[in-house]
Order: sequence, then structure tokens, then C-alpha cells
Amino acid sequence: MCGTLSSLRRGWALATVRWACRAVPDFGPDFAHELRHHPGLVAGVDEAGRGPLAGPVVAAAVILNRDDCPEGLNDSKKLSAPRRAALEVEIRARAVCFGIGVASVEEIDEINILWATMLAMTRAVDALTRDCAHVLVDGNRCPKWTYASTAIVEGDAKCLSIAAASILAKEERDRMMIAAAREHPHYGWESNKGYGSAKHLAALREHGATPLHRRSFAPVAQLVLI
Repeated sequence: MCGTLSSLRRGWALATVRWACRAVPDFGPDFAHELRHHPGLVAGVDEAGRGPLAGPVVAAAVILNRDDCPEGLNDSKKLSAPRRAALEVEIRARAVCFGIGVASVEEIDEINILWATMLAMTRAVDALTRDCAHVLVDGNRCPKWTYASTAIVEGDAKCLSIAAASILAKEERDRMMIAAAREHPHYGWESNKGYGSAKHLAALREHGATPLHRRSFAPVAQLVLI
């Protein structure tokens, strides 16, 4: 009997914990990380395009105005395309400043995608028109640069500046891939943005690789060798 009661209590306790975890709302990103470095200007940095088989990797750096911040900022992957596009306009209009950095396909193939991403992030911060006291970077490592910086895992879902950067980077890169799709219409880049969709892979097999394909990525390299 005692064993049964003990098991029931453990079951109730576990159920209570699970309910409590579900009950905690996700309020999205906030300014907590930026405020740790107040009163200096703090930039958020994020990238778009690490995983695709084609196209550049793009990074953005954003210094938000904490008194005039667009509502609804979040990880770009959690936003609909229309909402993301609307927020991009607001960020560009209301941020203290922002910068865009790009690493080309050639650079990706030469130094690998990790270091190309770091290069794009560095170029984005270098493009800011205001000096920042600290840089918050999405991910688990910062580029090798002279800026005081902190890496934040899943920062685009926690930090408003990084969320804003994720939106700018995503929108900028999407435009690049839509433009590239007009030059190379077989691969479906206007919709897959260079990722390895079924249509993209089928077109690679039929038409071969373009100058915008990342030959250092296994799916492209394997098809090029066939």
C-alpha cells in the first residue's frame, strides 16, 4: 500500500511539473541582454544562409532604439513572410543603425561555411555607422574580432537586437536568391532560397551546378563528380 501511494505521489508530482512547464508562456525576445551593457550602444548580429547548397551567406548587425522598437520582433523563422517583410521596413526606419555583410560562394568554398559566416558577421558590424560598446552574437561562438562580444545560443529567440538582425539578414538574402533565380530558373531558388529541396536536387542532376552552387557542400560535390 505504501509503495502504491509513493508511486502515485511521484506520478502527481511529475504531472504537476509538466503542467507548470506548459503553463509558462513564451514572451519572446526582450532587452535583458542589451540592458546588461547599458548605457553603451549594443548591436545584435545574426546570419542567414549557412545551410543552403547555393548562394552567399548574409549577416546583419542592428543597434535598436530601445525607446522606439518595432513590436513583434522574433526569430525570423517564427514569422510569416508578410510579417517579416513588414518588420524589415520598420527596423530599417527606426533602428539607430544597421549593417549588412555578405560572404560569397567563392569565400564559402575557400575557407568553409563556418569561417565565411564569421566573415559576413564581421563585415556587418564593420558596416555600422555608429560605434557600439558590445556585440551580441547568435550562436555559440563569436568571430575573432576586436569588439567586446557575447555569444548567445538561440539568441534570435531571446534578444531583440539579434531578432532584428535575423530578420534583416533573412530578407536581404531572400532577395538575392530571388534575383539569382531569374538568371538560373531551373532550380526553384525563388521558393527554396538555395536549400536542397527535391526540385533543386533534381535540377542539379539534370542541369548541373551553376557558379552560385557551393562545391564544398557534399550534395553538390557528389553531383559534380558524376
